[in-house]
Amino acid sequence: MPGENGQPGKNNENITNVNKCENFLTSVENRSSFCYNRKTSKVKYGSSGGYMGSRINVLDIDINNYTAKEAMKRFVDAMQSEPLSVIEMVTADSLMQMGDAPELKGEVGSFDLVLAGDTTILQSADITERKCLKEIEERTFLKMLLRYINRNHKRVYLLVESEEEGQEFLRFLEYNCRGAQIGGMAKVSDMDRADDMVVNAINGADIDCVISAMSSPLQEDFVTKNRSILNAHVFLGLGREILPLGRTGIVQSRFAQYVIKKIFLKEMEKRKKVEPQSLQL
Repeated sequence: MPGENGQPGKNNENITNVNKCENFLTSVENRSSFCYNRKTSKVKYGSSGGYMGSRINVLDIDINNYTAKEAMKRFVDAMQSEPLSVIEMVTADSLMQMGDAPELKGEVGSFDLVLAGDTTILQSADITERKCLKEIEERTFLKMLLRYINRNHKRVYLLVESEEEGQEFLRFLEYNCRGAQIGGMAKVSDMDRADDMVVNAINGADIDCVISAMSSPLQEDFVTKNRSILNAHVFLGLGREILPLGRTGIVQSRFAQYVIKKIFLKEMEKRKKVEPQSLQL
């Protein structure tokens, strides 16, 4: 999209032209449980035998109590309907980051599906069932939805925070989801927001699903502000922790993840002690 006087705009650097990824796109296009509940919630059972219908509230965010299979059914339904559905996988870190933006928590509550993305969230709710933990550890829901996108050759648009992460994202999809059609990619950052240009790029690419690998609360802020004008079936918020974008990043983040887990669980224990006292009052 040109800037003033027909010259390329500065923010255009954040929009990856499909032609720049021509080799990758050509190769792609030519190749053909989250089951836990808060003790105060009523548990219901679905036909699949898993829990369904209840939520757990963690740091003032309601998280859906779905198995991977049940969550996948919701995802498929959303991919076949309108308007835009927002599905997000949250982690202990992203929940803590949203603590600095309390106004977004109400907005996240309006998302169509919010799922736990790490086992720390289950541990904070005293959930120890092995099946539940295993689904999260093995990224069962993520694998299922990537398989769906791959088999059905769905058209996706990628949102990242750096060019390096974008290239890692492309390589990840090339290896794990070769049937996907990449409509484009954009870099979004707090320092250089150009939402209107990103939205225009997405809307002009005939997209089925926008996949975001942005951190919180940037990811939630972006989709909240632009949800009503995005032309796609699903906005899938994965954050920066769900996908293995770069070995170096994974190694460097292990200690940070350990620290975040300790801080998160300590905060949850503190809240558990406060809640009974509030009820007595």
